[in-house]
Amino acid sequence: MKIKHLHYTALLMAWAFTLWAQNPNLGTSGAQFLKIPVSARAAAMGGAFVAVSRDASAPFWNPAGITQVKSHAAHFSHTRWFDTFDVDAAAYVYNAGGFGAVAASVMMLSVEEMEITTEFQPNGTGGYFDAQDMAVALSYAKALTDRFSVGVTGRYIQQRIWNETANGFAFDVGTWYQLPFRNLTIAMSMSNFGPDMRYDGADLSVKWDENSTYPNRLVPTRLETEAYALPLNFEFGIAMDLFRTPFAKGLIAVDAVHPNDNRERIHLGTEITFFDRLALRGGYKINMDESLYDLGFGVNAFFTGIPVSFDYAYSVYDILPDVHRLSFGLVF
Repeated sequence: MKIKHLHYTALLMAWAFTLWAQNPNLGTSGAQFLKIPVSARAAAMGGAFVAVSRDASAPFWNPAGITQVKSHAAHFSHTRWFDTFDVDAAAYVYNAGGFGAVAASVMMLSVEEMEITTEFQPNGTGGYFDAQDMAVALSYAKALTDRFSVGVTGRYIQQRIWNETANGFAFDVGTWYQLPFRNLTIAMSMSNFGPDMRYDGADLSVKWDENSTYPNRLVPTRLETEAYALPLNFEFGIAMDLFRTPFAKGLIAVDAVHPNDNRERIHLGTEITFFDRLALRGGYKINMDESLYDLGFGVNAFFTGIPVSFDYAYSVYDILPDVHRLSFGLVF
């Protein structure tokens, strides 16, 4: 591959190499943008959200959770990822009653243009390239009882580095079950199950001479990139009310995460809400070295009679830049 293509790839993977350099499964999957947490509320709770997701952000965490949306809901999220990438996501959920609930969602990672350099022009050629990752999904879920729901998501994935692209499909499956004791919820999800992806594009067409000692006619040749697996992830979560009073309520959540390209970890999260208007959140991850802790808050209000929510999350890292997230949601 040309050197210009390596810039983005190295930058995209550098954070993973720093976090889990001693893990034997490191680098066994691609499309790492699919692992970036969507929703400031979820991130502020340390990613312990599989059993909590019951709003318009549920398609990114557990498709079964969209059955908890009463009618229509929308979610918008923006993340500045390590001061390098912009991650934007949006989702719309509609609950059709007896038919079930459906959702459409999109997630996009983009990077600003970078100057093209080569081995002969290390200071730049005067040209620029960019890169973008995108995932577009449709979800369907149905409540089999008033306490148990199942859901599935089909996702189209595209990764692009200048003129090269990789395309693929993946599926998510989720379950959601609530018990009457303190609203105890048990949920499971499997995400990003699908075939391997591979880059292809115009820059892979080259001309090659098989005899470098005695130059001969250049033969049109096609380079082939290596296929890579998607970041398959299994997650089991529980959530329950810690307390509930007329002016405040507390929630705690725990998720056990098993990725195919890293070691298992535990996510812990909590949320305290005052008068259903102001929420304070915190999260922590066990067995995740560089991600130290997460903090955030949320505000719920009404705008022209429509419930709206604004959420902010601040994620602290040891070596990498800290991450800020903003989310906006509405129910109508």
